[in-house]
Amino acid sequence: MAMSSRFSALRKRSETKEKQEEAAPVETSTVVIPSVKKGETEEPKAEQPVVENQPATSDRVADARVRLHRLLIEEINLVALEKLPKDEMRRQIFDFVSEKTREERMAINVAELDSLVDDIVDEMVGLGPLEPIMRDPDVADILINGHRSCFVEKGGKLQQISIPFKDEAHLMRVINKIVAAVGRRVDESQPLVDARMADGSRFNAAIRPIGVDGPLVSIRKFSADKLALHKLVEFQALTQSMAEVLAAAVHARKTTIISGGTGTGKTTMLNALSAFIPEDERLITIEDAAELQLQQPHVGRMETRPPNIEGRGEVKQRELVKNALRMRPDRIIIGEVRGEEAFDMLQAMNTGHEGSMTTIHANSPRDSISRLEQMIGMAGMPMTQSSIRNQISSAIRLIVQVQRLADGSRRLTSISELTGTEGDVIQIQEIYRFRKTHIDTDNRVVGEFRATGIRPRFLEELAEVGISMSAESFEPNRVL
Repeated sequence: MAMSSRFSALRKRSETKEKQEEAAPVETSTVVIPSVKKGETEEPKAEQPVVENQPATSDRVADARVRLHRLLIEEINLVALEKLPKDEMRRQIFDFVSEKTREERMAINVAELDSLVDDIVDEMVGLGPLEPIMRDPDVADILINGHRSCFVEKGGKLQQISIPFKDEAHLMRVINKIVAAVGRRVDESQPLVDARMADGSRFNAAIRPIGVDGPLVSIRKFSADKLALHKLVEFQALTQSMAEVLAAAVHARKTTIISGGTGTGKTTMLNALSAFIPEDERLITIEDAAELQLQQPHVGRMETRPPNIEGRGEVKQRELVKNALRMRPDRIIIGEVRGEEAFDMLQAMNTGHEGSMTTIHANSPRDSISRLEQMIGMAGMPMTQSSIRNQISSAIRLIVQVQRLADGSRRLTSISELTGTEGDVIQIQEIYRFRKTHIDTDNRVVGEFRATGIRPRFLEELAEVGISMSAESFEPNRVL
């Protein structure tokens, strides 16, 4: 069975999905805002995403926004607002703001008026100044260090932008709105909060007194369109030969760990590889914040729960792993292993759940093994170092190392196979590696993917299930 047919099927699936995207307009006659002078129904301009580095909003427009927002709250029908489509609500707000600016003789131009309406809509039903940035598909992370200092990550690089928070209280209102939506709270007695937003983005905040200079906010945006493995090949994150080896290993139930630092694309790679799990298998996913987007029909998803205000009700990953074993899974997929659950995960991988997958924070395949040893020690089980290493070597077959390079690009830098232990040392053989060669004139990292010449031991096992791999894929020092 060749993996190329599976790649083609996945590519066709993603192209079909893109063609089916369409939105049906919704019409309504609900009046939420008291109507202004009839006949003055100027159509607002189409909403446009704004996420470029722009100057701060002028004091005059900022003051107008605050005053109009206050007037709007006094005259609005809040109950009807919740049921009103956003386009219709924006039209009514546009009429209201146009009338009020004329009544109060506010000297603002058409562009400022449109921006003002967008700001008010975002304040009322969205995340205020964060809303345009959340809509920008090129932004991966939003980092706020107090209301005056904001950064975003675009294309793997951080850049400072201006987000028009009026003051610290304004930023706190946005934070409280986010955490309240998920049934959490943040205050001086509980100044740290970690939550999953409605669109799946990961949200973390630290407020005073923990945040010395004001609230610290980190948002890791959730991508609705996951990257398939053939897309990663197109982006030169890995080669076609490497992708086919990984796809075949996942299909043939070779337990895989994806290792890398923060923001290197571990979850993206895990999502891409999970597409090659046969659709007749039952999968259980366990995560701190649900990010995985598995396409198989039989998937059970579980998520940890933090303690409540009284410090009770916490559900840790280890408890979920134990419970997953009672749910008849074929494979268990853990978003990230980071503690004592590593022990139960290895037990599962060694007792009939081959092909399970997870990610881990580490800078190299050898470092990921050391981290696993430390995590297993956290479980407090009476095991010798030799016994722990035997468990690891028998449970895990592949370690995939991903890295974010200096230019912000992400690459798969190593694929390694665990072959057992020799004495007390776990034996690792590298199959593929990425070697950096130089930096070009545009400050981009240039390198090449090479095979080491070592043929993985699981090739015979792949042949048993009808998957054949070309010998050319493993020729030593061949640039792929």
